[in-house]
Amino acid sequence: MLRGLDIRDILIIDRLELSFAPGLNVLTGETGAGKSILLDALGFVLGWRGRAELVRAGAEQGEVVAEFSLDAAHPARAVLEEAGIPAEDELILRRVNTVDGRKTAWVNDRRVSGEVLRALSDVLVELHGQQDDKGLLNPRGHMALLDEFAGVDPAPVRAAWRARREAAKALDEARAAQKALAKEEEFLRHAAGELGKLGPQPGEEAELDAKRRLMQAAARIREDVQRAHQALGPEGAEGMLGDATRWLDGAAEAAEGQLDAPLEALSRALDALGEAEQGVGAALDALSHDPHELEATEERLFALRGLARKHGVAPDDLATLAAELTAKLETLDAGEGGIAKLEKAARDAEASYEAAAGRLTETRRKAAAKLDKAMGAELAPLKMERAVFSTEITAGDPGPDGVDAVTFTVATNPGAPAGPLNKIASGGELSRFLLALKVCLTRHTTGLTMIFDEIDRGVGGATADAVGRRLAGLAASGQVLVVTHSPQVAAMAAHHWRVEKRVAKGQTLSTVTPLDAPARVDELARMLAGEQVTDEARAAARALLTG
Repeated sequence: MLRGLDIRDILIIDRLELSFAPGLNVLTGETGAGKSILLDALGFVLGWRGRAELVRAGAEQGEVVAEFSLDAAHPARAVLEEAGIPAEDELILRRVNTVDGRKTAWVNDRRVSGEVLRALSDVLVELHGQQDDKGLLNPRGHMALLDEFAGVDPAPVRAAWRARREAAKALDEARAAQKALAKEEEFLRHAAGELGKLGPQPGEEAELDAKRRLMQAAARIREDVQRAHQALGPEGAEGMLGDATRWLDGAAEAAEGQLDAPLEALSRALDALGEAEQGVGAALDALSHDPHELEATEERLFALRGLARKHGVAPDDLATLAAELTAKLETLDAGEGGIAKLEKAARDAEASYEAAAGRLTETRRKAAAKLDKAMGAELAPLKMERAVFSTEITAGDPGPDGVDAVTFTVATNPGAPAGPLNKIASGGELSRFLLALKVCLTRHTTGLTMIFDEIDRGVGGATADAVGRRLAGLAASGQVLVVTHSPQVAAMAAHHWRVEKRVAKGQTLSTVTPLDAPARVDELARMLAGEQVTDEARAAARALLTG
């Protein structure tokens, strides 16, 4: 419940403190006195999108503070918990607008975003203004209103719709991929076969190139290596060193040790010579190749490079390309089976969606019957006992909210054809339809402050009295704020404020004054008689207050 509103330097309000109470709270005053400014200020602190420039002329900033009381089960507590704000029995919203347009908001002294304010406003206040009937007139909003009345949870149908859409998308993509692969099937099979036959390996091109260059060089250097090998062998250096060793061995005994060192050096030389001969021999063996091997190496190397150029890839990437082409062929060959699975998944998703949408349709039909009955009960006290409100549910295009189209129609007179509200109902009738509908929709809502901005426009006399009585009845179990020009509605108030303009130091300012019993008589008399308040008007005002 809204307990208080503190407004500073907003539009033509310099400083205003209002305290509200349970029941029916009424604001009256001349047109242009500033009644709508109070609603603008409340909307500002609740994060609603409204006027861009709210700061009073000459002020640096404007500020609005709203105080609400929360019972233990109030839904605002869940919003606060999600925002990480401790929930208390008292909720204070504060928002500041600087002259340069910057807006800053706090909830219980915690800095918050406009989104948090708007989330709180959804469970704190519901405003029904002069333009509110546009939602009632627009059939696009009728489904949401019916679902609100029915307490529908749209999550299952929306989840089924997403699953249906995703399954259909997967099937379409698979079919498109299969079609694209089918177009290049001949190329895929030829290219995959060609690559499979060659069997390229990563790094093979570099190995073949090195091997080819080595074999080409071998033909040029093998003769010199062969000569070196012979020069090191038994017929060359090895034989000569062997002869020298035998000759010195024969003379060593008579040389009295003089030949020991030379013999040891020769032994080491023979060992080193043997290692050299083995190395040269190994090199000679490596340089020995079959001429056909060089030809085969060159053919494979040129084949790898030719396929790489053909497919526009590096030779080392041919193996990866072969794997990709093989995978595409496997997808193509297995495509029918895969598409069959996706088709079944799409059918299952469609069936799940239809079942969920069907359940939602049935829920809506039951709710529509209840809403029509409830509206009938609400319209009678509003002097529209002959009007018939009907909720029509027809087949619509499938979507995330089901397969229904919902339209509110009315027949205002017996025997008259039913039709859309904006075609059938007059301005006063629209106001009463709106009031009745809001009463039905908020019947089970707790802790919500309802604000009606001139909901009684276009009606007067007994009809205005009926509207006032219905508002008073609605406020009996909660809190209702009404901005009105109707004395019949104002007379039903439990709490009454008068909004008026005054000029101070060349500035136009708006003030709000709580009215006691005598002041209420004068205000109702003004509303009845106009500028010249007569004794007869005061008598009529007293009659309204005591009636």
